[in-house]
Amino acid sequence: MKVAVIQQNSQENVQANLTRVKELVLAAAADGAKFVGLPENFAFMGDEADKRRIAEDLNHGGPILRALRDLAKESGAFLFGGGMPEKSGDEARPFNTSVLVAPTGELVARYRKIHLFDVDMPDGSHAYRESRATSAGGDPCVAEVHGTKVGLTVCYDLRFPELYRRLTELGARIVTVPAAFTLMTGKDHWHTLLRARAIENQVFVMAPAQHGKHPGNRQTYGKALIIDAWGDVLAQCPDGEGYATARLDFAAQDRVRESLPCLSHRRL
Repeated sequence: MKVAVIQQNSQENVQANLTRVKELVLAAAADGAKFVGLPENFAFMGDEADKRRIAEDLNHGGPILRALRDLAKESGAFLFGGGMPEKSGDEARPFNTSVLVAPTGELVARYRKIHLFDVDMPDGSHAYRESRATSAGGDPCVAEVHGTKVGLTVCYDLRFPELYRRLTELGARIVTVPAAFTLMTGKDHWHTLLRARAIENQVFVMAPAQHGKHPGNRQTYGKALIIDAWGDVLAQCPDGEGYATARLDFAAQDRVRESLPCLSHRRL
């Protein structure tokens, strides 16, 4: 399966962000990608009050989900939108939800981010309190893309390996890690954590990413990438907006799992 990860520089204007998403996804699909990933906050990065205002009821849809459905049909690819505001029972705290849309335009899965980013940066530059404006999800999510099981996660989930082991137990051969990783943590931890999740679970990792400066003095690391089950980086975006593609070889993944059967050696 040929796949692609998008690297984006989202801002406050939802329509402008969705226009750029369309350009990048169609370019990746024209390059042969049949499964394309968008980063966390692909439709909006800005003030929390505006995030609450644009939150959508995914049972009925809204402008963001409608744009993804139309784009999936136009591109002929499965799309995962790495993190968008979904209405919850708390108007002040919508979910941060990753959605998976089929080429038919059908919403086939949604995953509500479980682990919320409440962190003070080590250099004192910024304090993040995602839980103030976001409700946490509670359930792992695995869905099928072209007959292959895919586990959905979002950004800060990456630091919790137990989630990825659970997705592997549920049959995932690919895991998605859409992110808006901070520049400070990304430069030290992004590649290491992603490769670790790939190696320890013998899965492919698709990690689309935000890059550059955003409203609210936010700066993200970028380096959207695709990793194989041995932990090798198959493709990576340079700085700036764009996309990276790679072909996932599931026979090679089977050989990794057969030659080093660590998943069957677990005792805990």
